[in-house]
Amino acid sequence: MAGHSQFKNIMYRKGAQDAKRGKLFTKLIRELTTAARVGSPAPSANPRLKAAILAAREANMPKDTLERAVKRGSGGGDDTAYEEVRYEGYGPGGVALIVEALTDNRNRTASEVRAAFSKGGGALGETNSVAFMFERVGDIAYGAKAASAEAMFEAALEAGATNVESAPTVHEIVTTVEDFAQVRDALEANFGTPERAKLAWRPTTTVAVDDRAAESLFKLIESLEDNDDVQTVWANYEVADAVLQKLAG
Repeated sequence: MAGHSQFKNIMYRKGAQDAKRGKLFTKLIRELTTAARVGSPAPSANPRLKAAILAAREANMPKDTLERAVKRGSGGGDDTAYEEVRYEGYGPGGVALIVEALTDNRNRTASEVRAAFSKGGGALGETNSVAFMFERVGDIAYGAKAASAEAMFEAALEAGATNVESAPTVHEIVTTVEDFAQVRDALEANFGTPERAKLAWRPTTTVAVDDRAAESLFKLIESLEDNDDVQTVWANYEVADAVLQKLAG
């Protein structure tokens, strides 16, 4: 798979793995708390918080858990402040990795991320050492049943999206960072709540990896995602469908 299909694969794969490990709520609570702390506690005035609430609801987070996280972030008792940190490096096969984290201890997180890279056959680099191979975009997804491909295409472009791709099961909408909130809100008014809406790192160039490198790479990504401080891992790998099926089997 390549290009946009590979980008989608990263997104879906991450969601499934987080749910499997039972760590998704921990990550979502940190994002809810941080989003409420750095912006307005009102989702309508805070695009980041609105996206975090959407992700929490998608994960079936209990309403009281969600509300407590937002309350803590907006000054409701817990004074733990999470700092946003980005790590960059290379994994097996020369694949570029961007690791986004929320941490209350930079030294601990840096040490753990560096150890994961080292153990996983990769190498942690400096900030911006691989970011030039990605672009920061808004990523919105709807199930195919939400609208016809033509209706989604027209509505998304009219709202300001830069690209729309429809597949048998999903509509993928890409926006600039600046237009993300307005496109998301316009589509939500037309088609309801999206399955996913967040800012993402989308690879502009990909690296083809064989089954051996892919297996090691996925183990590294899994070990990073297993860290409570790590929110998201982005990678620019390109893996053939046959290799993915082999590894899945």
